[in-house]
Amino acid sequence: MKIFDGHSDIFTDITVRSLKGERNIIKKHHIERLKKGNVGTMILGIWIEPLYFEEDCTWRMLEIMGAVSEELEHIKEYAGIVYSYNDLKKINEVNKLGIVMGMEGLDGLKNNVSLINLLYRFGVRHAMLTWNRENEFATGVKSPNKDRGLTKLGVEVIKKMESLGMIVDVSHANEKTFWDIYEHTTKPFIASHSNAYSICNCLRNLKDNQIRAIAERNGAIGINAWPDFIDENNPSVEKLADHIDYIANLVGIDCISFGFDFCDFLDSRTMRSLGDEDYVKTPGIEDASQIYNLLNILSKRGYKYEHLVKITYKNMERIVRDVLV
Repeated sequence: MKIFDGHSDIFTDITVRSLKGERNIIKKHHIERLKKGNVGTMILGIWIEPLYFEEDCTWRMLEIMGAVSEELEHIKEYAGIVYSYNDLKKINEVNKLGIVMGMEGLDGLKNNVSLINLLYRFGVRHAMLTWNRENEFATGVKSPNKDRGLTKLGVEVIKKMESLGMIVDVSHANEKTFWDIYEHTTKPFIASHSNAYSICNCLRNLKDNQIRAIAERNGAIGINAWPDFIDENNPSVEKLADHIDYIANLVGIDCISFGFDFCDFLDSRTMRSLGDEDYVKTPGIEDASQIYNLLNILSKRGYKYEHLVKITYKNMERIVRDVLV
């Protein structure tokens, strides 16, 4: 059973290692775990780390893109870039890893909407408008300004994304931004790595009306293995399954997917910048190699094969089919 992981920061690891002179990083440091977890496709995000917020975000974005460009020269034997649904099918048919290039925040664009075209030509097919903070386009969950959502430029960005065929992602958006995106989009959108607020009342998780809105739009919610989003006190793979149960009972399984956000490979400097230097992985699902622990729990809870196929792959595959043109 193939896995579609809707969110990973592997590009961050590639950048850190590449700037130290290392090459062929996915093969050396990631592919073994991905194969053990049977990961067939991933959204890999270009993310400007908090370390660089006070510096030139555009330069950091270009630095990451440069490292990614270098890495793409080394992946051809085992992976391919997904530019369209047909690419996804062809990559799947030869059992290679499909990589959907994404943006975890658009801070590097400053206020220039036309740079979306540049990102698209580079291969980007997915984007969150902002990370936890606010920028020229949208407002993140940690902004103190709860009444600020999409800006006028943000509305232009999502319209440009839909016209090009790019997946709009609401993870990290505050509630006002979420509902502005809902109002100003017509295609399915995703929350690539967010859980259920009713199970764990973390700001990054989705409230019931948000879950219903994503399901109504035929979007997808990527269940997140980051411990703080699972349970405040005792996160575990079993409690991660509780989030799936909750969403399934609320709206059905057709919008449930995965966005594990594994951080086992991030360097200590990056983790310190997140305030998680003492980050403890979720027991039972610490990295990509342990994904099947979650599937085994779901099977024991009564999820049938056809349900698991949707959750693990088909729901996100549908998003690629419906959005990427």
